[in-house]
Amino acid sequence: MSLAHTLPVLVLSLGSLATAHFAAWHKGMYCLNGTTPGFDDENTNAIVNPLFNMTKDDWWFHHYNGCDEFPPAEGDFLELLAALTLVYRPANGNFTVELTVNRAFTTFSFGGARTAAFGDGQNYTDGLGGLDCISELNSAYHTPKQNESMAAGTAFAISYQSELSAVTPENLVVFTTLYHTPWKRIATYGVPNLPACPEAGCICAWGWVPNGCGEPNMYMQGFRCKVVGKTGGAVLAPAIPPTWCEETPDNCTTGARQMIYWNQFEGSNIFVSGSDSHGSPKSPAYNSVLGFAEGVLGESTYIF
Repeated sequence: MSLAHTLPVLVLSLGSLATAHFAAWHKGMYCLNGTTPGFDDENTNAIVNPLFNMTKDDWWFHHYNGCDEFPPAEGDFLELLAALTLVYRPANGNFTVELTVNRAFTTFSFGGARTAAFGDGQNYTDGLGGLDCISELNSAYHTPKQNESMAAGTAFAISYQSELSAVTPENLVVFTTLYHTPWKRIATYGVPNLPACPEAGCICAWGWVPNGCGEPNMYMQGFRCKVVGKTGGAVLAPAIPPTWCEETPDNCTTGARQMIYWNQFEGSNIFVSGSDSHGSPKSPAYNSVLGFAEGVLGESTYIF
């Protein structure tokens, strides 16, 4: 590897000590190459910047820095291998992405030379030594806390629209969650037997809300996606906002749910206050505090 390839990553590694960002990387994503027209930036982190206190026009699909204006290459899709049945467990279908703080630490840069078990190019083997957050070791890791079980969880949603401009909170439906992420670089999500996408494909989104260890922001990024394998014939119901229900599980929102949009100047769909069961400030997440079960969505999300 040439010095020209090595130096930018070294600068990133040092610079990441002052940041706390994450994204899901795949060839089907928007902003894979960064935001400079005609330039394939193997060291980009444009898509990982968090979203906080913005107008809806700015945070929606990461518009504020132009990431939504850089679609994947023609023919590149995030392929969702559909499950064979609607049964929640086990999920027979899946897909894999890489959760990292910069493209440099993925297989999409530098021939994968900077990849490691974790998304900052490191291999942590002995836990965090009693620290509260990975960020105390390397603040590129916003995710809490001492171990994988305490990571807040991430999710993917799908809209059966082929153009980003046609996607709305109501037609963008969460279809899979992965508890205890982001943690390691490789993340595999389950897929139910979703309906087939239009010929031009669907729009998908990845989301995460960190629980502590930094600014109370959120993350949202776009993908062109399509459902492959055993597709279903039903359609997804309109999505409604999730609600906090840690203390009252019977009151959780069920069925088709929107992604979590919070702490924005406008467009938030959830508001929380007070403390959670652990005594920490409430933070909405893609886990049981909002009634999101781990894994793929169930039949209540479909219209038959």
